[in-house]
Amino acid sequence: MIKELPIEERPREKLFSKGESHLSNAELLAVLIGSGTRDNSAIMLANNLLAMDAKGILFLAECAHEELMGIKGIGRAKASRLVCAIELGKRIASQPRERRISIGSPGEVSELFMEDMRYLRKEIFKVLLLNTKNEVIMIDDVSVGNLNSAIVHPREVFNNAVRKSAASVILVHNHPSGNPKPSREDIDLTARLAEAGKILGIEVLDHLIIGDGNFVSLKDKMLV
Repeated sequence: MIKELPIEERPREKLFSKGESHLSNAELLAVLIGSGTRDNSAIMLANNLLAMDAKGILFLAECAHEELMGIKGIGRAKASRLVCAIELGKRIASQPRERRISIGSPGEVSELFMEDMRYLRKEIFKVLLLNTKNEVIMIDDVSVGNLNSAIVHPREVFNNAVRKSAASVILVHNHPSGNPKPSREDIDLTARLAEAGKILGIEVLDHLIIGDGNFVSLKDKMLV
């Protein structure tokens, strides 16, 4: 029985401690099945499902309720959960992936933000999360400050970057004065964040400061 397994090896506990990618096909099915019977654990029921056909898990995509319910211990409720999970998987797979923006230069970054940030009266700090192909995974609004500064902490800057498994980040903030010249605080902050990124394995590629119709790239200034 599953309850007799070590806690870290139970499918649900493993799901939350290690993530769904660490679960076998049988363990994923066991989570959907939920509970076993007096004679068979949820994992044993899952293995029985996978053994229904030589195709294994692929066969489940073609199964009807009646076929699933042919396995002793799989009733209407369990069969319904399995069929619905399979149908959701089919629908997700059939949807076209959203085209991601690829970043190749500081100018392309400025185009993303210039019109939204050039007239802001408060300093806003954003982070672009990028994958290994320099495609934008997410734009993260990290901090809203006052007329002169936005308080930024590495914890907030890299929180979503870690959660989304970003390969690198680009920092962006505006100067409400309209002058994008980096201050000593901007330069020091960039250095601290770049150092924190190295520890986490997430490279800080650049830090753009948005002004009124113009911008400064700290990478171009050799300050990153």
